Amino acid sequence: MLLLEEFEKYVAANELFSHDDKILLTVSGGVDSMVMMALFAASGYKFGVAHCNFQLRGQESDEDELLVAREAERYGAELFNRRFDTTGEMERTGESMEMAARRLRYTWFRSLCDEHGYTVIAIAHHINDSIETFFINMLRGTGLRGLTGIGVQIGRIVRPLMFATRKEILDYAVAHHIPYREDSSNRSTKYLRNKVRLGVVPMLREINPRFTTIMRRNISRLTDAQRFIDSSMEIIKRTSLDTEGEIHTLHVDRIDASLPLGYVVYEILNSSYGFKGDTVDALCHALAQGNTGRRFYSREWVATVDRGRVVISRIADEDTCEVSVERGTLRSYCGNSVLYYEYCDIDMIDSMELGDNVALIDADRLQFPLTLRRWQQGDWFIPFGMTGRKKLSDYLIDRKVSMAEKGRQFVLLSGDDVVWVVGRRLDDRFRLTRQTENVLKITREIL
Repeated sequence: MLLLEEFEKYVAANELFSHDDKILLTVSGGVDSMVMMALFAASGYKFGVAHCNFQLRGQESDEDELLVAREAERYGAELFNRRFDTTGEMERTGESMEMAARRLRYTWFRSLCDEHGYTVIAIAHHINDSIETFFINMLRGTGLRGLTGIGVQIGRIVRPLMFATRKEILDYAVAHHIPYREDSSNRSTKYLRNKVRLGVVPMLREINPRFTTIMRRNISRLTDAQRFIDSSMEIIKRTSLDTEGEIHTLHVDRIDASLPLGYVVYEILNSSYGFKGDTVDALCHALAQGNTGRRFYSREWVATVDRGRVVISRIADEDTCEVSVERGTLRSYCGNSVLYYEYCDIDMIDSMELGDNVALIDADRLQFPLTLRRWQQGDWFIPFGMTGRKKLSDYLIDRKVSMAEKGRQFVLLSGDDVVWVVGRRLDDRFRLTRQTENVLKITREIL
């Protein structure tokens, strides 16, 4: 009963929901979500169940679906089940499996709430998931916010098991005979999270058996530190950030000179406008150099350096979104996509057949900085595998690209030469050859 008592205390202490709420439980069939459903039932909350079948594991996925349906019926809960063509969606958008599945399920969850009157969406993440996220974000490069793990509540999404460990949840399932299914993909180390879960964490726990307890405290302290920073940043914003209509102006000279300028600018631009750390680093460098007119992009915003100020506005449809890509840049944004850059030796390339959303480029043929911008009339390139020039306008017509898609089409240039029609075709002059030694690998992901 201890887990049930801790669950009820945790929900009350964090004011996640009440018995008046109508709660949508997201249940996969795994032990975490099956225990969550049992705890909600034992506590007397009103809930419905949503299950996603991504059809990625054949019979396993179907058996997960059957288990969730059977248990939801046993609890008398309203059941929503949906099968997604995840593979087809990945092919259509160019997203990774994780990105496609995440977008599909959260879009569906929100629509269920709107249609059926659910006020809260409950996700069965626990403290071990948060610890894994800490290391994943640290490995990818992050600010303090990325080291605070998984949030307990974001809008109407709540995570009521964040107090519990994976072992406590499993022990509860065994003690109360709660059925669950094991996802075989959880044992695959091709996913970064599983590498952390199966490799990094056990090694650290071997070094210190109190690892989980210590990390729980660390994440709690980091979360408190981030809250303090957020509160302080609100004070700084009130004095340094002006808003007039859709135009936001950051007056850098109003920021206390004793504060670390780069960090303050990062916190403002990241938390409010979604700018990433390396983009903000480049922006701060442009500020220091007095490069008036330089523009930097997040997914939805453009920040322009203007005589020591930073002017921020939403990206307009007619914005050319011209971005300078310096050697060593890690990512950049173009329309609804983000490009990730990775420099490697030719011997590190496992396969040359990686799809349209990955470009393998002979890095020694490039002239930096590269330019990333929307395509323009008059642009031409030599499509991969061909020898003659082709106007980009003709290429897009031949590919039956719609007018809307044309407006979102970006090109990557080295000097005046098109290197890559982003997400479609590489220029033959920049392909890998037997003489290639250094490779720039660019991966496009749809946001």
